[in-house]
This record gives sequence, structure tokens and C-alpha cells, in this order.
Amino acid sequence: MGNIATSFGEQIKRLEERGMNLDYDQEKVKEILLDIGYYRLGFYWNPFEKNRKHEFKDGTKFSDAVSLYYLDVDLRNLLLKCLNRIEINFRTKVVYYVSNANKNSPNWFIDPKVISSDFINSIELHYNDDFKKNNKIIKLHHKKYINDKYAPAWKTLEFFTFGAILKVFKELNDTAIKERISNLYGIQNLQKFINLMETIVYVRNVCAHGGVLYDLKLPKSISAIPDINFNSQNRCSLDDSMKVILYILGKISDNRKLDIEKEIDKIFSEYSDNEVINDIIATEIGYRKINS
Repeated sequence: MGNIATSFGEQIKRLEERGMNLDYDQEKVKEILLDIGYYRLGFYWNPFEKNRKHEFKDGTKFSDAVSLYYLDVDLRNLLLKCLNRIEINFRTKVVYYVSNANKNSPNWFIDPKVISSDFINSIELHYNDDFKKNNKIIKLHHKKYINDKYAPAWKTLEFFTFGAILKVFKELNDTAIKERISNLYGIQNLQKFINLMETIVYVRNVCAHGGVLYDLKLPKSISAIPDINFNSQNRCSLDDSMKVILYILGKISDNRKLDIEKEIDKIFSEYSDNEVINDIIATEIGYRKINS
């Protein structure tokens, strides 16, 4: 059945055969399946499966999977606000400090005195015909300055992805500038700062592409730093990632950090009456009430 498209009726029948309690009326279930999708919801009823045959644990309710889905949505929307703030702040710092240190090189992102040859050799991955066509400011620049191969850094990097900006940062030749920016975020160890930013970029990409958050496991552990109290030893969970996001956000605006902490607490509190979801919050996400 996994390789054959199924109707709503077939999907509902399969869920019932596997032991799920469809605690909404059938029309509501169909509405949800059409809205979210059977396949996507599968990521959210996965914790309720008891074996590799995808049979459900006793008492599993359709509404629990839906609630877990909306918990994910709420967290994703909130985290994106923080991640966008961090992305813009980091981009601004990179552009400002590197541009002012290299005033005679407006295209410093392709200057071998400023950035590694590896990055310069890969510039076509970032700055190409599609890039010039799809970004209005860049398109207008080339229309006005027809002999320019590239727009200046303060225009160009505005349209680079977060991941590309971090790549630019890592490939800078001047370690002192990188350390200066790292220090502005309260991190003295450059490699640990890069690790934290890689974590933030990873979570940002998951959120931006509608990925599943509640069972997020980072590809590598977050660096331990004294100012962040992680709840897990492996430092790979969503809760660990949120602590990094909040830490960096706090270096930008402590008030904004406090606001987001309250909003995170509020989101989890809204689901605290559901024992099943509460258990997932504790075991999968690894969340503990902030300042508790």
C-alpha cells in the first residue's frame, strides 16, 4: 500500500485497522487529512506506534497526533521570528565589519586578500544569472552599472541565504574580524561560536521548509559553553537548540529573549493537560520550564 495512492476512505480504514481511535467524526477526519495530509501526519503519529507493522499503542487517539502537529506548527512559527532576527543581525555585523576593514574592496567576497580561494571558486553557486534575475536590487544594480560583474558586498550579501552568510564568515582570512564578531555574541572561542551558528542555521532551515521539529536531532552536538545550561548530555535535541537560539537572541536584545521565553512557556503550557503530549515534550523535545 505504501507505493499506491489511497483515498480518504482507505486511509481511515487503515488507521482503524492499525488500532487508532478516530475521536473526530469522519467528515472532520477527512477535512484534516485533506488539510495536512496522511503522509505528513504520519510523522506525528509515529510516537504512538508500537511495532514495525505500524500498529498503534492501546488508547492512541487521532486527536493526539493532530495536537502534536499543531504544537510543532506553533513552535516553528515562534522560532522563525527569533531566527530571522538573528540572521539579519549576524548578516549586518559581517557586512559592516568586513566592508569597513576593506574600504577599497567593495566586492571583498571575491577578493583573495579577504576570503579563501575555495569560496571565490564557488561563487557561481551563490552569484549567478538566477541570483541577478530574482533579486530586484541586484538586477537594478546591473542595469545601472552594466560593466560591474558583481554588486558591492552590502547589496550582494543582503540576498545570500543564512547558510551562505555563515559560509562567508567561516572563509574570511582575517581571524581577528571573526573573533571580534564572535565576541559581540559573548563567545570567546571562535570554533564554539561557529558551532552555535551552525546549529541555528540548521534549525532555521528545518523551520523554513516546514520540517518536523519535536523529534529534531542535530547532526552534531552543540559545543558546551558555561553560559548555557543544557538539559541533555549529548546536546542534540530541540530543547538544546532552543537554548542556543535564546542565548544568541539575548545578546541582541535581552527584552526580546525574555518575551520569547514567556511565549515558549505559554505554548508548552497549552498542551500540558494532555498527558501523552506532555510526555513527548519531556522525552522527545527534552523541555523543562525555563527558570524552573
